[in-house]
Amino acid sequence: MTEVANTKSRVRLAECMLLLVALMWGMNPPVIKLGLQHIPPLPYNVARMVVGSLFALGALWLSGTWRRPSRADLGVLLRTSIFGFFVFQIFFTEGIQRTTSGNAAFMFCLLPVFVLLLNRFFGFDSINRAVVVGIACSMAGIALIVIGAGKEVSLAGHHLLGAFLVLLSQVGYAYYTVFSKELLDRYSTYQVTASMMIVTTVMLLAVSVPEMRSVDWTALPASAWGSVVFSAVFGLCLGNFLWIWGSGVIGTSRASVFNNLTPVFAVVAAYFLLGETFGLTQVAGAVCVFGGVYITRNRDRFLRRNAVPSQAERA
Repeated sequence: MTEVANTKSRVRLAECMLLLVALMWGMNPPVIKLGLQHIPPLPYNVARMVVGSLFALGALWLSGTWRRPSRADLGVLLRTSIFGFFVFQIFFTEGIQRTTSGNAAFMFCLLPVFVLLLNRFFGFDSINRAVVVGIACSMAGIALIVIGAGKEVSLAGHHLLGAFLVLLSQVGYAYYTVFSKELLDRYSTYQVTASMMIVTTVMLLAVSVPEMRSVDWTALPASAWGSVVFSAVFGLCLGNFLWIWGSGVIGTSRASVFNNLTPVFAVVAAYFLLGETFGLTQVAGAVCVFGGVYITRNRDRFLRRNAVPSQAERA
């Protein structure tokens, strides 16, 4: 009984941490906008990755959990960093500039779908009705939030390319979410997160040297550096620590649905920080998103309720 109680407590803690991640990621866009007023997107992204990597290394050192990776695990780490986290960072930055915020919001909510498909394709997890219903419900909620906010949705001209790049970024983040869990069996959350962030930072630096040199970093105002540090520490470092750990505890399919809470918190943050509207349609959307999380969170209960009783049970 004690072991079962401890497991349930750990699951509840993981869910609370994933809620915190969604809150931090929801607050991140308004803060990033402040920094982008002074720094171009790619250099800004590299700057926050450098700062985030330094904090992640510090956390790994303080935890004392580093251990030398095996050659096989090093290959998994590099593949997950390159095809997962790096793909997300580079395509997200490029795509978000070329499409509308409405398009981007729709692409973001597809993360649970890609996680589900990757889990199914590689045999890590099965697809059940509750998870599918939960994902569909949360996606409907995102649609209502986008409509209620009056955000433009368009696939015309360059918006189509931008939407496709954001879509690729979500495929990359799904890959990162699914395959980082494999490493948690042998390494700490601190080591997995710090290693992937460092690999991604090195690759971003390699492709952005000209853009980095074009920025006068010494002339940036305090608000720009504050934006970089906030996004690096909370959006990247702490957010990914908790995301990887939470995914390892409750499973990647269930954890990915929490990602769809991010637009809900983003709308609330924009309401208080930027004075944007928050109407009844967005409230209905938020209810749908939380409903999707609830269904996915309680999928075992949902399946039992809808299961067909056996002949012995009917007797």
